Amino acid sequence: MNCNQIRELLPDLAAGMDATTLQPEVEKHIASCAACAAYFGDLQKTMALLDEWQAPEPSPYFDTRLQARLSEERREEMARPAAGWLSWMWRRPAWAMSLAAVVFAGALLVSNKSLILTATIPTTPPALGLPVEPGTAVGDLQALEKNDELYADFDMLDELQVQDDVTANP
Repeated sequence: MNCNQIRELLPDLAAGMDATTLQPEVEKHIASCAACAAYFGDLQKTMALLDEWQAPEPSPYFDTRLQARLSEERREEMARPAAGWLSWMWRRPAWAMSLAAVVFAGALLVSNKSLILTATIPTTPPALGLPVEPGTAVGDLQALEKNDELYADFDMLDELQVQDDVTANP
């Protein structure tokens, strides 16, 4: 194992967690490498100091003062007239700019509605007397309409073929 791999295991060893199965290999490396031994010694000193440290106890009136301060902040926020639904704009400028861009784009679309409609949708319908190319949807529908009696006879042909298959295979 190299020094980088050993240094990843050293904080756990210094904290007293003996969960590694490679502990003999780590101890052998620490005995042979002065840099890792110094690092391990520093970690042990740090852990010893952390074990001695005691967190200070909060004041007995901390919760009471915190609740009073929170209620005071709520009252101040409600008392400000501009702090209502527009207050998010001052705290989140990215959202405000995005909203302004959307409103601006919408205004452009509404004001240039005639430009958009003329560019995408033709204003005059196609003439009905023009020939339609076969193979298009309109051409196929027109062909079906003209030849509806012929296609109705095809159903009779299918029925005759089924009867012929039944009589041929008794």
